[in-house]
Amino acid sequence: MTRVIKLSKGLDINLAGKAEPKKVNLSAGNVFALNPADFEGVKPKVVVKEGDKVKAGDALFVNKDFPQVKFASPVSGTVKLVERGDRRKLLSVQVEADAQQEFVDFGKKDVKSLDAEAVKNALLDAGLFGYINQLPYAISTNPETAPKAIFVSAFRDMPLAGDFSFELKGQEADFQTGLSALAKIAKVYVGVNESMSLSDVEVVEFRGKCPAGNVGVQVNNIDPVNKGEIVWTVEPSAVIFFGRLFNTGKVNLTRTVAVAGSEMKENGYVDALVGQQLTVNVDANARVIMGNPLTGKAVATTQQASAVAVTLGAHSSEIIAIPEGNNADEILGWIMPRFGQFSVNRSYFSWLFGKKQYKLDARVKGGERHMIMSGEYDSVLPMDIYAEYLIKAIITGDIDKQEQLGIYEVSPEDFALAEFVDSSKLELQRIVREGLDVLRKENE
Repeated sequence: MTRVIKLSKGLDINLAGKAEPKKVNLSAGNVFALNPADFEGVKPKVVVKEGDKVKAGDALFVNKDFPQVKFASPVSGTVKLVERGDRRKLLSVQVEADAQQEFVDFGKKDVKSLDAEAVKNALLDAGLFGYINQLPYAISTNPETAPKAIFVSAFRDMPLAGDFSFELKGQEADFQTGLSALAKIAKVYVGVNESMSLSDVEVVEFRGKCPAGNVGVQVNNIDPVNKGEIVWTVEPSAVIFFGRLFNTGKVNLTRTVAVAGSEMKENGYVDALVGQQLTVNVDANARVIMGNPLTGKAVATTQQASAVAVTLGAHSSEIIAIPEGNNADEILGWIMPRFGQFSVNRSYFSWLFGKKQYKLDARVKGGERHMIMSGEYDSVLPMDIYAEYLIKAIITGDIDKQEQLGIYEVSPEDFALAEFVDSSKLELQRIVREGLDVLRKENE
């Protein structure tokens, strides 16, 4: 029987422009860029040079601290550019794809006959192990860690997030194979929001508002992380990557991505490879975001209606376009009794109209100020931690208090909604990320 966990805290933000359950075609470029910044905590070392020929599955760079952790090229072709920034920081490795694709053959494998070490080695050889993250620290993990459990969240509930059940269609066998492979390493928990029949794992159904789909929230409510413990977290798309590897013997980094937002000309889903350059058509004065509006990264701001080229990130499930808000002209600001704007505290009368869709723009609407201890964070964070006190401990650099208040259990995305409702306008995700980085260095 599926275990059910009900969460009372959270907040659903119903934005206009959700992706329609259909496939759309986008113009795609021939150059693919793998960005090390997509893999938090990895110190990249390039193992190719410009002009080299690579196959899909060949390593482009490795983790300097753990050279056995490779990062595979999504396509076969010629290394066009090793892009570096300040202090020679590696920004991306770009590959110009061949017309006829070639793949490294890693050999099909029967997962049932493999042990934990064989599964790890297969993922390491194919350059896919780096897609596994860990708590604490919310970073890409390494093969020397021994997880007490592995968590996969098989649904997404952030604003304008893609529907994983739509992505899963036709790929059920690969998803199951990927889960069975992970189950050889440690117990696997799969968080769902509706009934799903899976084997070799424990399925846990979550009922509640966003962020019930956050894997960190699920870890906290199933098997919290204590000091000295490690759990692995894997995106469901990466589980499909793993399953394809075992079922076909090849690296296939194709993922189904939601194209959504009120300023997008056409909404739907597109199949694309990690690192692929896609061109989306958006309205004037739009902010284009790789990822969902709360945790994603802004990639462009348009001044007029135009086509915008974006490179699909390794962990991105959405490409979003929302209003920038730089042309807004609101008489009397927040004082007016507005009917079409969203308010967490029902400051506007729009809440009277039920489940209304909103066209929120990218404005912060206020400046940073002293932190207000009002319980705002706790109202939208369904985790057994004192969120406001944890943020204060991070800001003041009190490591002992951070540990006592549960920093090992959190990741930056867990504070995305708290950042949205924060009256103090603090960049909570950045603060948490910096706190985790400092803590990791202290414990090395």
